[in-house]
Amino acid sequence: MNFFRGVMGGQAAGPQPSGAETIQKLCDRVASSTLLEDRRDAVRALKSLSKKYRMEVGTQAMDHLINILQTDRSDSEILGYALDTLYNIICNDEEEEQDENAQKLSDDLGAQFTETFIQDPEHITLLLTLLEEFDFHVRWPGVKLLTALLKNQGVQLQGIILVSPMGVSRLMDLLADSREVIRNDGLLLLQQLTKGNAAIQKIVAFENAFERLLDIITEEGSSDGGIVVEDCLLLLLNLLKNNSSNQNFFKEGSYIQRMKPWFEVGDDNSGWSAQKVTNLHLMLQLVRVMVSPVNSPGATASCQKSMYQCGLLQQLCTILMATGVPADILTETINTVSEVIRGSQINQDYFASVNAPSNPPRPAIVVLLMSMVNERQPFVLRCAVLYCFQCFLYKNQKGQGEIVATLLPSTIDANSISAGQLLCGGLFSADSLSNWCAAVALAHALQDNLNQKEQLLRVQLATSLGKPPVSLLQQCTNILSQGDKIVRRGSKVQTRVGLLMLLCTWISNCPIAVTHFLHNQENVPFLTAQISENLGEDERLVQGLCALLLGICIYYNDNSLENYTKEKLKQLIEKRIGKENFVEKLGFITKHELYSRAAQKPQPIFPSPEQMLFDHEFTKLVKELEGVITKAVHKSSEEEKKEEEVKKTLEQHDNIVTQYKELIREQDAQIQELKEQVASMTSQNEQLQTTITQQLSQIQQHKDQYNILKLKLGKENQSQSNSQGDTSQVNGLQTEELSQLREEVEELRKQHTLLQTQLGDKDALINTLRSAPVQSAEAPAGGPDHTELLQELEALRGQVQSQSDEITQLKTERQDLLRRAEAGSSDTVSSSDGSLDSTKMAELESRLSQSSVLTERLKEEAKSLSQRRAELEQQLASATSTVAILQAEKTKLQGEVQESKKEQDDLLMLLADQDHKIHSLKQRLKDLGETVEDEDDLDARDQTDDDEEEDDEDED
Repeated sequence: MNFFRGVMGGQAAGPQPSGAETIQKLCDRVASSTLLEDRRDAVRALKSLSKKYRMEVGTQAMDHLINILQTDRSDSEILGYALDTLYNIICNDEEEEQDENAQKLSDDLGAQFTETFIQDPEHITLLLTLLEEFDFHVRWPGVKLLTALLKNQGVQLQGIILVSPMGVSRLMDLLADSREVIRNDGLLLLQQLTKGNAAIQKIVAFENAFERLLDIITEEGSSDGGIVVEDCLLLLLNLLKNNSSNQNFFKEGSYIQRMKPWFEVGDDNSGWSAQKVTNLHLMLQLVRVMVSPVNSPGATASCQKSMYQCGLLQQLCTILMATGVPADILTETINTVSEVIRGSQINQDYFASVNAPSNPPRPAIVVLLMSMVNERQPFVLRCAVLYCFQCFLYKNQKGQGEIVATLLPSTIDANSISAGQLLCGGLFSADSLSNWCAAVALAHALQDNLNQKEQLLRVQLATSLGKPPVSLLQQCTNILSQGDKIVRRGSKVQTRVGLLMLLCTWISNCPIAVTHFLHNQENVPFLTAQISENLGEDERLVQGLCALLLGICIYYNDNSLENYTKEKLKQLIEKRIGKENFVEKLGFITKHELYSRAAQKPQPIFPSPEQMLFDHEFTKLVKELEGVITKAVHKSSEEEKKEEEVKKTLEQHDNIVTQYKELIREQDAQIQELKEQVASMTSQNEQLQTTITQQLSQIQQHKDQYNILKLKLGKENQSQSNSQGDTSQVNGLQTEELSQLREEVEELRKQHTLLQTQLGDKDALINTLRSAPVQSAEAPAGGPDHTELLQELEALRGQVQSQSDEITQLKTERQDLLRRAEAGSSDTVSSSDGSLDSTKMAELESRLSQSSVLTERLKEEAKSLSQRRAELEQQLASATSTVAILQAEKTKLQGEVQESKKEQDDLLMLLADQDHKIHSLKQRLKDLGETVEDEDDLDARDQTDDDEEEDDEDED
């Protein structure tokens, strides 16, 4: 007990042991004690000494502590003491009292102990297993220890956790812990874990990290939250920055839409806390990560579209135009809006329509440009406005035209301030930074836009009263060439660099602008003088830009000015400067240290205003033109002539190829149109075929139903003849059966009427022929001819008699059918026990009439569809492969028509033969002296005989 009393601070007799001796005794106690309580007390004592005697505890007790973690898993208290002790000896806590050397020694000690701990990967696996313990005294020290290990040896530890089974998943479970201390420290742990490791970043993202982090941010109050929100945002930045896979997952998961409420600031923007500024700054950085220019163009465009659709861009513009916003938040908001609209036409158009809440309202672009050319504004804010203006004009020819239009004489409004007026004011102000910013902004309005370069040549400036206006191009060259009067005021290099960049951008790839520039007789001598001088280090950049400008005048020269053709300018360089000296001066641009810095990123980021010399887009232009200008200067006139001839030949070939391409495009368009027509006609034909097939199937169904009803009617008639009064089968007739029976009865009636007409004709003929023998009996026999005539007459009589019998039989069948139909109707009515009355029968008849009308309509539709089908077949005959089938069907139909015509012709021939025979018989009878009456007389006689018979019947 004296031992523990001495360790814990009590007084003990005799000399006190040193710290190393005490730690050695404690380590022996941990290793040799069999009782858990003794080991727990020893580990607690090591924990209390671990901060004061960090070196001794780390070197002597680490193995014993790791052994405790492996063997005493059942006791959470001793596990907590061991983890806290390991944390104290590994963690490099920064203390204010420590000097630089002591802090460095502490860091080295922590890295040394961390390396010792992770030599065996099983130690990290053991630590991950302990994190599954829910006990607070185990889980919290384990999280802190793992965080400290990651801070000291992050790369090695990331590799161990990555290959550990379920290693990342166990750490992600910390975010779901209900105890805020563990959850918050879990955020810090994941921050260290995801630094610079894309594989772990992907695993964490697919473990639903975005959803959990956004929920925590919302619960903590979004931008008004505390340090926890900051930790969540830092972790989100780690997951998304330079990780295209996670960015795509974030966008596809509709998490961009959940960022919009973060930027809903109130009207009262006073009293922003430091934490709120930090949170909002990180939120803006998170938006910029999704639309950064270094991302792939497709992913950036998709995110920009989502931000516009969900209203995030509109919310950012609201902050941009709000009052009371801190300067650093306003600057970062401008940079964020810049990258959200960069290269997106829809977003750029929206930004152009945003107005500042002023009286009168002014466009947001004008308000921002006013800040850019105001030398009292902070430097970083002016750089942000310049970047915003550059992004607004990036790949935006419409916006470039609107900016240049504000400088043209026809569109200048004297009552309002325009963007063009602000740019001109900044271009010629006394502030060199305003000169540079305005020149670069105006150069971006001309970038890759030949039309606006030509339009800007029309801009006229009034320099002073009483003097004629000069062009903007002339004024820029005048400022450059006026020497000490204007240029050498203040930071002359920055002003001249800005104007030279503007002129190079303006006249590049624009022969008309080159001609205007060379038309001023002072420009070329000024450039050659600047290039040929031996100036100091600061002036070398200006010499290089002058060489670039002169080289552009050579390369894009159309030889329209006799004094300044390509050849004469090259001769001038060779005489005044020297080709090698010219190329050397041209190379000064790319060798400048600020050139490479500006070429890295589009955003203008400079430590100080004096280093603001190069623009990102201008570095691309220099890289493109340096080589071609060098070649153009060294080429001879003969080589240029050959190149011009080759160019002309290539242009001719290109024209021919272009013509053929246009012809091929037209033919492709025609072929595509014909294919579409064929496809549409084929689909219409298929639809019509389907409709016809359906109608044919319906007709076949009606035929089948008719046949079934006919059979049922025959069976019912037979049952009625065997047993009268049994009407059960008749009662089973439905509405459609009665309709079919009525149609059949109607058809039989028509046949009966036709047969009666034929019978009357035959009776008249028979009566005529009967009267002939009576008259011939009085005359002498006419020989064998008369006998043959009588025989034929008898044959005709037999034929007429058989037809009469057939007619009689048909009449009888008709009467039977009528009786059966009437009996069926009456039985149906009687068997219903009075439930069906005359109203019901009328309803059934109306349904029958509707069904018949519908059938007729379907027939008409089928007929019209058939006609339409025939027309479509004719249209498709030249484009489809079904012509042969349709022609075969057409031929078959024509054959059937011909056969029907042939049958009709045969019938007509038979009738004609019969009439001829009758006529010949009448003629022979007339030749024999018999009186033969015509058909009209026979009809009259028949009518008279019928009237006499009716009178006799009345008398009877």
